Formats: sequence, structure tokens, C-alpha cells
Amino acid sequence: MKVSILLIICIFCFGSLYGEEAGYTRLRKIMVNQLLLDRGITDKRVLDAFMKVKRHLFLKKELRNKAYGDYSLDIGEGQIISEPYIVAIMTYIVGPGSDKKVLEIGTGSGYSAAILAELVKHVYTIEYIESLAIRAKKRLRSMGYGSIKFKI
Repeated sequence: MKVSILLIICIFCFGSLYGEEAGYTRLRKIMVNQLLLDRGITDKRVLDAFMKVKRHLFLKKELRNKAYGDYSLDIGEGQIISEPYIVAIMTYIVGPGSDKKVLEIGTGSGYSAAILAELVKHVYTIEYIESLAIRAKKRLRSMGYGSIKFKI
């Protein structure tokens, strides 16, 4: 809980001192170091993927200040984006490699698919809530993730 409060305070400090994107970059670095590395996620490729993917862009604007805390957040339709540590554990267990293909069940916001796309050759993702799938596909395409295939 202390880390989450620190992250929320930091976003306001860094956002005003360094600009919004620089503030988010600093928060991602804190997230990677304190919530992932310090808790046993040591694969450099996984950590690099979490550093690269901008979690705040997968959230509603009013929740972006909470993007790098270790908790799930509402993405609409009664669904959530999972905590960064949970996404990291799932990713770490997959043992991603650049020649692998991954099937993800439950696209949600698309955050996990983006993380996986940084690490594997192809991601196949399935979402049964059409509105979430459409938003995730649009978001991921605009971010340049062409190796992700969608199914509603």
C-alpha cells in the first residue's frame, strides 16, 4: 500500500516537474524495480517489455494517475486490467521467446497482449466482450502492434 501511495504522489511531482510523459516513464521505472524486480521477476526481456509498454494508455484518463500502482483497475464492462505483478508472473511463467506463439484468453484492455507482443513472434488474443475487443484492437494497432491477431 505504501508503494501505491508513493506512486500516486510521484506522478503529480514528476508530471509537473518533468512533463507528463517523463513522469509516467519515471513511474514505470519505479514499478519495474519495486513491484517486479524486487519481487523476483529477473528476466531482463520481461522487465524491458514492462518498461516499454505504457500501461497508462490502456486506462481511462481519470485512472491514469493510478496506472503504475500494484492493483487492478476498472476498464469498463465489469472487467479489470490486472495488477502489473500478476501480468509479470503470468508472462514470466510462459517463458517467452522470440520464436514462440502465445494464445491469450481475455484481451481486456490489451495490456497483456502488448507485453507479450514485445517478447514473442505472434500473439493470438480472444475477447468475448465486443466493445472491449474493438477498443483494444484499435489501441494496439495505433501503437504499432501488428503481430497481434484478434478474435471476438
